[in-house]
Amino acid sequence: MDFGIRERKAAVRREVSQRVAAMSAETRQERSRQACQLLNRQKAWQQAGSILLFAPTSREVDIWPLLASALASGKLVALPRFDPGTNQYEACRVTDPHQQVRTGRYGIREPGPACAVVALNRLDFVLAPGVAFDLHGRRLGRGKGYYDRLLTAVGGTTCGVAFDEQMVNEIPVEPHDSDVNCILTPTRWIEL
Repeated sequence: MDFGIRERKAAVRREVSQRVAAMSAETRQERSRQACQLLNRQKAWQQAGSILLFAPTSREVDIWPLLASALASGKLVALPRFDPGTNQYEACRVTDPHQQVRTGRYGIREPGPACAVVALNRLDFVLAPGVAFDLHGRRLGRGKGYYDRLLTAVGGTTCGVAFDEQMVNEIPVEPHDSDVNCILTPTRWIEL
């Protein structure tokens, strides 16, 4: 690995994390609501029959309300679940989040063991978290590569989800990094 790239990635993570931390909880909540409304108006989202959401942390865009509306509209809904055997995330179908979702590895909500695995290449639309994104679709995650590996196997549209404060001019990239096809922020829908 190029240590210069690693250092540049760490600098972007610090800078963006400080910006998001400076936002009040109320601001994050309002902007999350705006992002969900904007996504609901997008054709790619409306036409997707099978989707992968993620369980947001307190500093990420709260897309959790989309889970109930997607289920109500008849979509196949999956969430990532960490598989310690493969050291990767897999997509698992959720039909009742109140009964099937629990706190998993890293303190993030994920489907329980009874939830069936969904092939990643079967998903029409995937929402992906990230620390930062740029206008080329490059995504900077937390540094473990879990979502990079997941995104490479997806057959449908991959969409990064971020606050506008998480958009940067350029993400340093390495060969294993995966791009997204579009980016959702509270104020923009960016197709790449």
